[in-house]
Amino acid sequence: MNPAASSIGLDLGGTQVKGVILDTQNRILRRDSLPTEDGPGWQENVRELLGRLRATTGIPVDRVGLSAPGLAAPDNRAIAYMPGRLQGLEGLDWADYLGLPATRVLNDAHAALLAESQVGAGQGFQHLILLTLGTGVGGGLLLNGQLYQGWHNRAGHLGHQPVSGLPDRSITGTPGSLEMAIGEATLSQRSRGRYTSTRELVAAYEAGDPRASQVWLESVRLLASALAGLMNAFAPEAILLAGGIAQAGPALFQPLQAFLDDYEWRPGGLKTPVLPAQLGPFAGAVGAALFAQSPG
Repeated sequence: MNPAASSIGLDLGGTQVKGVILDTQNRILRRDSLPTEDGPGWQENVRELLGRLRATTGIPVDRVGLSAPGLAAPDNRAIAYMPGRLQGLEGLDWADYLGLPATRVLNDAHAALLAESQVGAGQGFQHLILLTLGTGVGGGLLLNGQLYQGWHNRAGHLGHQPVSGLPDRSITGTPGSLEMAIGEATLSQRSRGRYTSTRELVAAYEAGDPRASQVWLESVRLLASALAGLMNAFAPEAILLAGGIAQAGPALFQPLQAFLDDYEWRPGGLKTPVLPAQLGPFAGAVGAALFAQSPG
């Protein structure tokens, strides 16, 4: 039993739902996960995981946050828009479904940003950007120390900004988007079927394969172009990179910095740090728990 439990966070993904319990100092007391199974009935796994976590606290924990892909509804009780994935997610009122009126819902990348800003690599920054680089590209904005969700909670979908003149469109209809340029979902297309995973591509790049170098460095160049634009638009104190592609380490950050040395506007020599995120796969769950603590 742990009477210091403060809030529970759940992070809903296509393959797993992850959960954490935070104490009053925002430390993780317990973490757990269950498969999502993208099909009928996956919602019950979310309820089951919540029940398992609540059963370990010894006292009722009613403040619950849930992060998920898509646009959160203006009242942060549901995901209002997420086509093509997790049938039944759109419009599901999680406070009603879980029987906990204090339940709050937000976008998964927004949740990761909250977590990193309060207990991760972004601590101490008032103006922060986070990009999640994985199958797709998500993002979040911290402005004046507050998560900025924008009109209809659309803010932070930074992977859908155009970075090239290519006609291929992202899921939002944006041509030449950053997500199309570096997201793993398009890697096979970008490499003409040669690579299907970023891990495989980076390994070939590090081994000196010229084709891998061409594909990888072009993706990193377009990422640098996008980051330079975000720096000009929002003037963040730092940009954090999270997700599986960010795990490439120096193979990503070294060429990225070289491109930024050319692209970034640095008035007075001011250079924006680009840093790896720290919290890993449970960042969304931690951020959801933190969001549950904030005023509704």
